[in-house]
Order: sequence, then C-alpha cells, then structure tokens
Amino acid sequence: MARHIGPVCKICRHSGEKLLLKGERCATAKCSMERRAVRPGRRTGGRQKVSEWGLQLKEKQKARRTYGVLEKQFHRYFVQAKKTQGVTGDNLIQLLESRLDNIVYQLGFASSRSQARQEVRHGHITLNGRKVDIPSCLVKPGDVVAWREKSTKTELYKRVSEEIQDRIVPDWLTLDKDHLSGRMLALPTRDQVGVRFNESAIVEYYSR
Repeated sequence: MARHIGPVCKICRHSGEKLLLKGERCATAKCSMERRAVRPGRRTGGRQKVSEWGLQLKEKQKARRTYGVLEKQFHRYFVQAKKTQGVTGDNLIQLLESRLDNIVYQLGFASSRSQARQEVRHGHITLNGRKVDIPSCLVKPGDVVAWREKSTKTELYKRVSEEIQDRIVPDWLTLDKDHLSGRMLALPTRDQVGVRFNESAIVEYYSR
C-alpha cells in the first residue's frame, strides 16, 4: 500500500491547522505550525479566492490525511457511509474512528496514528484475542483491543506501559492500564470525536 514518506509537517502547514500527525510533538514549541505557520510552496503576489469546490476539496484532504487513508479507500468509506442508515457525515466519522489503527492511537498505545499503524502491521496488537495486522480493520462495540502476549516483552511495550498511566481515553472507550487492553463501548458521536474537518463539505464534494 502506498504511503506518504515526505515531511508530514508540510501537510499541516498546507491545511492551515494542526492535524496532530506527529503526536505529542504537535503540542510543543517544536511543532512547525508554531515556528512557521505559512503555507509551503512558492509565494504569490496576493491572496487568491478559493472556490466552493476548492473548500470542499480542502476539507476532504484534511480528513483523509488525518487518518492516513488513500483516496480510493476514503471514497469507499463514503459510499459505505451513504448506504448506512443515518446521517452520512456522522456515519463517515464513525467508520474512520472505528479503524483499528485509530483505536490503538486513541487508547494511547501509540503517540500518533502512523505509529499505531506500524504497531498493527508488525503484529503487536490483538483484536478479541487474535493477532490482526490490518490497520483498516473495523472495530465494533464490545471488541477488545490489546497487546499480543509475545510483544509484552519488547522495549516498546515497556515504554508505552509507563507513558500510558496518565492517559485519559475518550468516553466511548475503556482502558485497562495494568494489562494495556481496551474495549470499545459504543460508536462515537461527532461531539465525542471533536473532528477537525467539516464532514458536510466532504459529503457535498462527493455528491457533485
């Protein structure tokens, strides 16, 4: 699967806001948005008016890059959200938040979604007791996400177990800090997620 291998801080600068792609670093003075909050690339003489389609595209790109999803897969999420009963925008958010790599990140097992994706790929994470190495696997309410027993002997696990003690997880998840396992209690609502993009604009973009 293709992935972005360039400077991720440029993605935030291009979006005009922090997308928390580097985890804790984004909350420090080292964040590039704190030091240079200007759009990367060649400078123009003045501000250009952005069309409605351009604004919709920007919101779609923001969501896609936040979760590290490629265009083809993101569009499949939209199609699935549209077919599901309820508000399409809310359904899209729930699908993105239910990804296994996002759950690993929200539980505090990783400092960023990219690191969470790597942990899943390397086979460190189990879903309901079974090893899963597919980051896009969707977690359902009642499912348990935990560390693989073999991986509890790694230095990564030891570091995470120390850093996670002060972790506060969203109220749609529960975390066992002693055994580093978590359970999904329910599908999250938009207010619980605190999204950084306009999902309505994304729906309008794909509904053209």
